[in-house]
Amino acid sequence: MKVVLGVTGCIAAYKSAEILRLLQKKNVEVFPVMTRSAGNFIGPVTLEKLSGHKVIMGTFDDRDTSIEHISLARCTDLLLVAPATANSIAKFACGISDDFLSTLYVSTTTPVVLAPAMNKEMWRHQATRENIQRLKQRGVEIIQPESGHLACGEFGEGRLADPKTIAKVVESMLKPSGALSGLKVLVTAGPTIEDLDPVRYLSNRSSGRMGFAMASIARDLGAVVQLISGPTHIEPPNGVEYIQVRSASQMHDRVLSSFEDTDITVMAAAVSDFSPTQISSQKMKKEATLPVLSLRKTPDILKKLGKCKKQGQLLVGFAAETTDITDSARKKLFTKNLDLIVANNIAEPNQGFAAEFNKVICLDRLGNQYCSEHSPKPDVARFAWDQILRLKKSPNHKSLPASS
Repeated sequence: MKVVLGVTGCIAAYKSAEILRLLQKKNVEVFPVMTRSAGNFIGPVTLEKLSGHKVIMGTFDDRDTSIEHISLARCTDLLLVAPATANSIAKFACGISDDFLSTLYVSTTTPVVLAPAMNKEMWRHQATRENIQRLKQRGVEIIQPESGHLACGEFGEGRLADPKTIAKVVESMLKPSGALSGLKVLVTAGPTIEDLDPVRYLSNRSSGRMGFAMASIARDLGAVVQLISGPTHIEPPNGVEYIQVRSASQMHDRVLSSFEDTDITVMAAAVSDFSPTQISSQKMKKEATLPVLSLRKTPDILKKLGKCKKQGQLLVGFAAETTDITDSARKKLFTKNLDLIVANNIAEPNQGFAAEFNKVICLDRLGNQYCSEHSPKPDVARFAWDQILRLKKSPNHKSLPASS
């Protein structure tokens, strides 16, 4: 396996040597690339001696490297930039290629991992947040910086992630292995929001934890994962393509556009069932006449997927219920043409919406029923995936085609 290690100009550049060594311990061949600014913090000789490869710093460094960014991009399995400064992130987001590393980025088709490091105010700045979001939408993996003492003497978020964490993320992306290796998995998560006016909206208590956990486990099992989520307050898992939406309509459009190219779809999102027929452009005043809300049903995404499901695809739904859990879930399983449904009782304390724990019942089309323990949501997600894989491997299972 071959990785290009890009190093940009900040004090954390000295940690690139440790990252390089950790990757080598995983039998990864590392090709170092440095920006000119990085040379102010760590000498290229250090990385050259450790890697056994000459460090590239400029597009025309003492030789004809005018097309070397193309050849290097094609011969490596992953591009890692650690540390990645706010400046380098902005270049990548905007496609600016004015040095070797940024030119290499726009030339590569392999996975890209960025480990940001900068002052806390730079990390929080809206421009940086927008650039990070744009890169995530392109499938770039962002390793969240840590909180701690920064080089400027302040304390806050922006410190380069631990080199061991960075090496672990790279290793997981280079060696996808497991029961879902080579498969594409789509997971939805979180609530959706239906605006009433510029201030108020209809939504639900979903935190997104269960869907995010389902995406993380799928990634660990080797799948290529796309996670489509409504608004949440938790960080998306590393190693997945993260797409954020707001409304049921937006989630409908994004899911339908991805579904055809997906092997397994897990609809864990708590999509709003209703939306207002009209959205007020101005805040509805409390002093005014009590408003009458007129509602309409939102698109039934799960039912639509069941109608267009093709042979071989697996479609998994979630059911959040308060009464008749098993019967309600079984009805939903067949009326929406699902292969498996994961149901839970959200009326029980310390489980379901906004909780860190859950307990679920999995029902499949073969009549099997499996109950999990009351456990942290990552453990419950692993349990749910065990049932999905059990169904997929069953000789008696045959994913039904589109329903009429």
